[in-house]
Amino acid sequence: MPAAAADPITRALRVLLIEDDAGDAFLVEELLADAAEPMEIVWARSMGEAMVELGGDIGCVLLDLGLPDAEGLGGLHRLLRFAPRTAVIVLTGLADAHRGSAAVAAGAQDYLVKQEIDGSLLSRAIRYALERKRADESQRRLVESELRAQENARLERGLLPEPILRDPSLDFRARYRPGRRRALLGGDLYDAVQTADGRVHVMIGDVCGHGPDEAALGVNLRIAWRSLIFAGLTGGELLTTLERIFEHERRSDEMFATLCMTVIEPDRRRGRVYLAGHPAPLLLTPEGVAPLSEGATGPALGLFPGGRWGYESIELGPDWSLLLYTDGLIEGRIGPGPERLGTDGLLPLIGRLRAAGRTGHDLIDAAVAAVEDLHGGSLTDDVAVLLLRHDPDRPWHGASGERPVLPGPTTGAGGGA
Repeated sequence: MPAAAADPITRALRVLLIEDDAGDAFLVEELLADAAEPMEIVWARSMGEAMVELGGDIGCVLLDLGLPDAEGLGGLHRLLRFAPRTAVIVLTGLADAHRGSAAVAAGAQDYLVKQEIDGSLLSRAIRYALERKRADESQRRLVESELRAQENARLERGLLPEPILRDPSLDFRARYRPGRRRALLGGDLYDAVQTADGRVHVMIGDVCGHGPDEAALGVNLRIAWRSLIFAGLTGGELLTTLERIFEHERRSDEMFATLCMTVIEPDRRRGRVYLAGHPAPLLLTPEGVAPLSEGATGPALGLFPGGRWGYESIELGPDWSLLLYTDGLIEGRIGPGPERLGTDGLLPLIGRLRAAGRTGHDLIDAAVAAVEDLHGGSLTDDVAVLLLRHDPDRPWHGASGERPVLPGPTTGAGGGA
């Protein structure tokens, strides 16, 4: 290739001039003809013509405030609504120079008086307007990012709550990891509460999809689950009610949610498992790691109208831990091929980590890190993992008539609790 052909080609900046006066338009073209940076002038005689040209890669607009179809600041407002990301310089005459300041206040980057500009001033003003617009856009994106972060924090508090557990023999640990390190949360959710009869109810679920709609739906589902638990519902009746709520709250009929519920009896040695299209929990004991029976699997919420859910009774023993997780943890690939980790791959992985002395948060974090390492990077789907451990050396002697302790009681303005 010849050396000249290898040199980079500097693309001319396209400047849209919206001016109905042919003499003024010719003057602007002449002033920019000798600009240091190449500029291509696109001339539009009215705002209507300008709307057609703005569909291209226009970098800056020179706008006359006295157009036949857009008088005064009305033309500027129309332009900013149509092309909010484009830098705008307003051109005024001596008689209405005061309107230039009003135009800048309305969103223009600068204003120039036609009778006072020369080539270097106009060229420099265009470059400065572009830089100011980029700075404004960066500030706008920063503000939007901060607002999204605040929204995410509110959604996170709704999806990933503090458990309500009074039993000192139980230790609850949890982790949430958004897929591909996204800023937005997905629809993974979990909760754990202890009711007045001493039973402990643990739930983990996954609303299909990612983003604020799914996260908001997950918040609704989790709060409904906690409320229904304290209202006395459990088992299949609870899942039927949750499905009814889910169907009314979802934005489309294609959305569904999987759910795993575990009920631990007051003696902490027995329990029940309910599965609504969700992976079964893992039972960790001194003897090893094993999945709880999937014989109680029922349909995911919102998938089949009028679904029915049974349960599987489980024997826990005195020293145990339950590992509940969403399917993002087992759907990661193993190496470059299509093979997935699955439950069969997760079992020995957890066993090795326990043998290495990993417990609590350390076990959860190490498991997620090991799965990501096998996958070759961040997991595609969101991952929620929780670990509930029973320590037999710290027995609980709660009275069956105890009332649940709810967080954050407040007094209303009228003085009622």
